[in-house]
Amino acid sequence: MSRLSRSTRRTSVADRPATPPIPVRELTAVSVDGARLHVEVHGADDAPVVVLSHGWTCSTAFWAAQIRELASDHRVVAYDQRGHGRSPASPGCSTDALADDLEAVLAATLGPGEKAVVVGHSMGGMTVLAASARPGFREHAAAVLLCSTGSSRLVAEALVLPMRAGRLRTWLTRRSLSSRAPLGPVTPLSRRLLKYATMGAGSTPAMVEECARIVHACPRKARYSWARVLDRIQLDDQVRELMVPAAVVVGTADRLTPPVHARALAAALPDCHGVIELAGLGHMTPVEAPGEVAGVIRELVLAYGQLGSRGNQVGVRIEEGA
Repeated sequence: MSRLSRSTRRTSVADRPATPPIPVRELTAVSVDGARLHVEVHGADDAPVVVLSHGWTCSTAFWAAQIRELASDHRVVAYDQRGHGRSPASPGCSTDALADDLEAVLAATLGPGEKAVVVGHSMGGMTVLAASARPGFREHAAAVLLCSTGSSRLVAEALVLPMRAGRLRTWLTRRSLSSRAPLGPVTPLSRRLLKYATMGAGSTPAMVEECARIVHACPRKARYSWARVLDRIQLDDQVRELMVPAAVVVGTADRLTPPVHARALAAALPDCHGVIELAGLGHMTPVEAPGEVAGVIRELVLAYGQLGSRGNQVGVRIEEGA
């Protein structure tokens, strides 16, 4: 498919559950350094596969809407990044560790040569980029969705603080994002702050509450350790190693990874399937626009994903206009 760019609007799903369904099975994937990763599998084994990698301070619960939408006719694999959710903390926090962990999850849940559409939000998107040249990733990735993410200059480009770009804004942003202070319980004030920093103005109270509960559940040590990694992240070279078709999603009101990142990714990707800019949305696009994100995943599965039984890829790439 040739490159495309389109804007769309958020679909409100007011009655969607805040927690994912019970998985068909749970397992532990072990990374190369011994880190243990909690993995959940939803849906039928012989369905097209989607692998979901969440972002900083989140967990598998972040993908509740996409799991419910896709599990009826896909096999959906979701895992907790190390130190998040039900995956224990590990001293190894780095982009290499993120790539190692994704490879471990793919090896534990897919058969030899079996393909999946791999979806990463925020740090999960950086996980995909970090793994782009890895043999295990290339064996299993049919296409990817990079959702609300970037490859470098995350702190310098962040718009959380309403100040002119420069050293002072970068320093203050770094201090705020890498704070060791505990988040404490979810309160009206913490909801307002979280909504301002990470979500669009039109986000519903239920969406804000859902994100607040997930983020506040992240252990303080993991939040701080991964914030330091994100501050130094440099994955521009890895973008050019991502040889499979890649779609990019961003909210136009994203303050953490603003659209400048999505546009840079699209320009550097070897095979950009498209850029989807969601009007008025913030950083938490899978929660803010559950239908749109699930729809892009379905589009990628139909165009590039595995449509046959386990280990037998029968899907074909669909050219635009076919």
